[in-house]
Amino acid sequence: MSDRTTPRSPQSPYRTALAALSGTSIEWYDFYAFATAAAIVFDDVFFPADMPASLRTISAFATFAVGFLLRPLGGIVFGHIGDRVGRKKTLVITLLMMGIASFAIGLLPTYEQVGVLSPILLIVLRLIQGIAIGGEWGGAVLIAVENAPKGKATFFGSFAQLGSSVGALLSTGMFSLMNLFGDEAFDSWGWRVPFLASAVLVVIGLVVRTKLEDSPVMDEIHAEQRQNEQKKGGQGRKKGAMSGLPVAEVLRKDWKTVLVGVFALATATGGYYVVTSYLLAYGTDDQHLSESMLLNGLTLAAFLELLVTPFLALLGDRIGAHKVVVGGLVGVVLLSIPQFMVMDTGSVVLIYLTMLAMRFVMSALYGPMAAILADGFAPHVRYTGISLSYQVCNLVFAGFAPVTAVWLSSLAGGAYWPPAGALMVVSAIGIWCTLRLRTYHRRRLDTGSPVVAPEQVTVSA
Repeated sequence: MSDRTTPRSPQSPYRTALAALSGTSIEWYDFYAFATAAAIVFDDVFFPADMPASLRTISAFATFAVGFLLRPLGGIVFGHIGDRVGRKKTLVITLLMMGIASFAIGLLPTYEQVGVLSPILLIVLRLIQGIAIGGEWGGAVLIAVENAPKGKATFFGSFAQLGSSVGALLSTGMFSLMNLFGDEAFDSWGWRVPFLASAVLVVIGLVVRTKLEDSPVMDEIHAEQRQNEQKKGGQGRKKGAMSGLPVAEVLRKDWKTVLVGVFALATATGGYYVVTSYLLAYGTDDQHLSESMLLNGLTLAAFLELLVTPFLALLGDRIGAHKVVVGGLVGVVLLSIPQFMVMDTGSVVLIYLTMLAMRFVMSALYGPMAAILADGFAPHVRYTGISLSYQVCNLVFAGFAPVTAVWLSSLAGGAYWPPAGALMVVSAIGIWCTLRLRTYHRRRLDTGSPVVAPEQVTVSA
């Protein structure tokens, strides 16, 4: 999928995959730590005690949602830098931004200490997190995909997606560990530890990423740009050369791909928070289940996701990435009602089994989607294109998923079926859009203007 035309000494695809994994793990760890804290502790720490409980829950999830507002901006800004300057430098910047903001959250004063300034500071840091993660995903995906060997783009692209699993595992694991100290200690200082610990992880990620070489695609784009600049007579830019403003070219030529990509990703992004953050709030607030029990279940589910995602990505390389994603979406449709229905039983076994089953089918959405989206855009605007699709999707679907789920449930007197029904509808739309992405890719190939090298076409056929 790298569109290579000139040879270069290849760096190990496993090394680039590790660099993608390390960075996304750290950034998603920080992001999921915020999501978990918003579900179980932020309502008490950053908002007044005399506020109605449901309003405090919605307010806590709203601080989580605002982080998604600037994710498209982060995708555009860092997509531009990544397409013009390079993938590596961009990834170092986003990692630093995310780490600093997360560490600062662990130091914030409470509402009792400074009043309304406390949630304001939380929102500011959350916005910084949003910009950082907005530029992270696209670069991490491309550094792995564009260095992948023939026929393995889906597999190596999944390593960037594995960062979500690792981040969720580390985050829920840390919160579970802090819960062992008791409710009083957790509410006082225990919730801060996961945020402060991110500083150690950032240092590890920087060591890995600073030793990384940039994508070979960037070498070719830079070489072609230099050749064009040396030409006389104003002959213009060749196809594949860098765009002056990548986002303008993407919106002009590939807006349909962006739009369909947004809906194809909706369940993988928004649906994830429905079956994690909202499920956690529903289980503890409405069903009065043990917080530790649910956190342990989510930790097990994240571990399963980490194990199965590479194998599902390998399956995508063999039978087609689109088929794997569609299969996963069908599974989400079938499990949406049971996922919440078993919460009423209080059975730990049933709750854990449905958590694991749901995370298994959702794992089919993560790894293959990186290669599918990268197929849809030309190399010189690819960072911008896939970042825009992913981050607009996160803004529309993911950021407001938990608060929307709480609102829908409240309209039905606390019932689970409105959020579950919405998840089913979004997944059904995602099936159609995923198939449309395959159609768009094939049309581009049929018209004689492929966006990937011919030997890589089988990646998502």
